[in-house]
Amino acid sequence: MTTDTNLTAIVTGGAQGIGLAIAKKLAQNGFKIALLDLQHPDHLAQETQQLLAANNSPYHYYQCDISQLDQHATCIQKIERDLGSIHCLINNAGIAARPLTDILLLSPEAFDLSIEINLRGTFFLTQYVAKRMLEQRKESKAYHSIIFITSIAAELINTERSQYCITKSALSMTAKLFAHRLASDNIHVHEIRPGFIKTAMTGSTGRNTVDEYIEQGHLPIARWGMAEEIGQATHILASGQLPFMTGSVFWVDGGLHLQDVP
Repeated sequence: MTTDTNLTAIVTGGAQGIGLAIAKKLAQNGFKIALLDLQHPDHLAQETQQLLAANNSPYHYYQCDISQLDQHATCIQKIERDLGSIHCLINNAGIAARPLTDILLLSPEAFDLSIEINLRGTFFLTQYVAKRMLEQRKESKAYHSIIFITSIAAELINTERSQYCITKSALSMTAKLFAHRLASDNIHVHEIRPGFIKTAMTGSTGRNTVDEYIEQGHLPIARWGMAEEIGQATHILASGQLPFMTGSVFWVDGGLHLQDVP
């Protein structure tokens, strides 16, 4: 059922995985979607190309490297020209820690790459879009939101993924800061922390440690999460179904964050 017609959402890292699942859920509910990703349009996965090519498709694709700050203004201007005012920014883009590396062996180059993409690029894209939203709020009473897709790694540690943990924990604070700054202007900021979600990225470690962890009974809801479940949670927030909330953390992790002590 379409409920949120004429609202525009930007989904960074939207060409695959969690980002694409979020975009599909929002589009099913009437959002116009701006997918941002690194890939050239000709190199997108077949599923994404089919969505973009569909008749009356609400999807528009913009090749953008968010770590390159000089691309932000041009990209957002194109989106506004094509789709109108921006009502929702979903900060999903990010890179995993690959290869897994002990914290004592992590190189400055690997650390800096995660900072550039996961944190710095996201921070300044959010800053730019927030300013545009503030201008648009003068003319629109529609629900406006910014949603950060972080990770359980924002709080739970893995010393082979240290750069990822650091950037996700920093994004969690970034969400709180923007939530406080924008609340009086009725722009709501939320954080979603996915747990073990079945995607190509999570399957790229070459290990089955998560399966073993689940089999050993460490996860209260004993299964992998699905990208569509992050999409569902994101839609609840982006559509304004929780209008008296901002700055909150939403764990979508099967209860992984619950502490079980003797």
